[in-house]
Amino acid sequence: CSTMSFSEAEVQSARGAWEKMYVDAEDNGTTVLVRMFTEHPDTKSYFTHFKGMDSAEEMKQSDQVKGHGKRVFTAINDMVQHLDNSEAFLGILNPLGKKHATQLKIDPKNFRIICDIILQLMEEKFGGDCKASFEKVTNEICTHLNNVYKEVGW
Repeated sequence: CSTMSFSEAEVQSARGAWEKMYVDAEDNGTTVLVRMFTEHPDTKSYFTHFKGMDSAEEMKQSDQVKGHGKRVFTAINDMVQHLDNSEAFLGILNPLGKKHATQLKIDPKNFRIICDIILQLMEEKFGGDCKASFEKVTNEICTHLNNVYKEVGW
């Protein structure tokens, strides 16, 4: 079980970068999902209520897309608050991973896709330094999610 090794400086800069995104959690969460569904249409198949939506405009207006985007951002926000505490971090991430693996049957490659889109949006909005200071967080999230998937025999 790997523990996370964030220096105090890394924790602070990652939190600073994330705060900028989280201020507009619903908007940014929606943008990230719409981009994922548009650029990787197969990801839509997991969301029965998004399947019929073809246009980005339609998705942007959807309360369900907005709601899920906000949920994703809230979960990441909870993890970001615990970058200096592996146990608390994994306490949030593990049940989430288990649910996505066992109940929702989401292919774990989609976590990398969504994390990359978040980083891309960060860079567009706030520049490369902002993205760079959050990259390690997304790597930790994806690594630990993949571990959870292995544990449940994905």
